[in-house]
Amino acid sequence: MDKQQLTKRIKEASYLEGDFLLRSGKRSKYYMDKYLFETQPDILKALGKEFGRHLTGDVTLIAGAELGGVALAAATAMQANKPWIIVRNSKKDYGTSKMVEGVLKAGDVVLLVEDIATTGGQVLEAAKIITEAGATVKKIVCVIDRKQGARENIETAGYVFDSIITKEDLGITD
Repeated sequence: MDKQQLTKRIKEASYLEGDFLLRSGKRSKYYMDKYLFETQPDILKALGKEFGRHLTGDVTLIAGAELGGVALAAATAMQANKPWIIVRNSKKDYGTSKMVEGVLKAGDVVLLVEDIATTGGQVLEAAKIITEAGATVKKIVCVIDRKQGARENIETAGYVFDSIITKEDLGITD
């Protein structure tokens, strides 16, 4: 599946219109339901390949933030044959009570994958947890950049940012 076909499949699978409250607190007339595209095997496989294009030889680990980044990180890790981790939104209050599931070591170089970036808040929280563990976030890549400040916020925080597609690629102009 090429990028144009992937973009079309993502929009067909997940584009909704209405009045939506986003995680960022902003309201939107459209919503890209990440779970509707992340649960489609053809889309997930193609996204793993697209994220894989952002890997450099020094990347040792793939990371995804709970919950939307989990399937994306797994698909990318399988494509790249690299280990991956899940960065939790909050500590669980049972078992190991860890913020990171999987093995994250000081010195790891991480590709952090994200589903949809609006302001970048969630992925920046995940990046902070990764760097506090002594690892380096090489790059943050999202599936869809809504172009509502994520790039600016992520780059201002000192990270490299890219997206596979943008809202314009999807034909969304608002």
